[in-house]
Amino acid sequence: MKVSLLQCQSSRSPQENLEFIYAQLRALDNCGEPRLVVLPECALLFGGIESEQQQLADDLTMLAKLASLAAEFAITLVAGTLPVRASDGRCCSRCHVFGPQGQLLGDYDKLHLFDATIGDATGRYCESHTFYPGDHISVIDTEFGKLGLAICYDLRFPELFRALAQAGCDVIVVPAAFTAVTGAAHWQTLVQARALDSQCFILATGQWHPQGVRQTWGQSMVVGPWGDIIAQKLTGVGWLHCHINKDELAKVRAALPLAAHNRFQLPSLKSMSVQD
Repeated sequence: MKVSLLQCQSSRSPQENLEFIYAQLRALDNCGEPRLVVLPECALLFGGIESEQQQLADDLTMLAKLASLAAEFAITLVAGTLPVRASDGRCCSRCHVFGPQGQLLGDYDKLHLFDATIGDATGRYCESHTFYPGDHISVIDTEFGKLGLAICYDLRFPELFRALAQAGCDVIVVPAAFTAVTGAAHWQTLVQARALDSQCFILATGQWHPQGVRQTWGQSMVVGPWGDIIAQKLTGVGWLHCHINKDELAKVRAALPLAAHNRFQLPSLKSMSVQD
């Protein structure tokens, strides 16, 4: 299974960001084998104020353009996140997954919103001011098997990853834009821990902004079910490519059968609710 993670330095211009993604896809080697491509959180708009997020949410052409990229390059595309209008006037932070014919395979709305005080130039983050939280997990059927979706701050909640594993996922994808402060302290530990919790492959793709008010960590990673780092891109923009061998899942799960040993039961997988 060939996976390609695109580490970005997205700006506040959706069109420029789309052009960058297109140029990077054109540079991919045409290996003739199925490929899973993962974009980071905020791939088309990073650092936008609330009105810009709402404007992008109202631009319905962007979704069609992302679908056309999947079809043109015959890839399964995890398209980072896009703001989508919610019922209360805020936006959902939604991850769309497109198949190699450009068809929408499924989507996921970010469950956990980043309301936190961090010791950086931004200081106070309050995603819930602009975004509305999702209320269920998403498991997407792809040619690579069942794909679980999580977004950025979701990494801090192991229950979500356990639920995705219990739903049959072998691979969990995490588009992210971790702050530089929290990334330096926690990113690698969290990605490896969630791989160990779930006994799945974790594909975590980041934004890389080493300067400016909104500094982000980067370090896109592919981590195996034993917690091993298969590949990573610490800094810079561009591709992280690798192959993952799903046969490793059976070996790890047979050697350490966590699912059979776990005595704590999760609630219904499709009806987990959150509070606003």
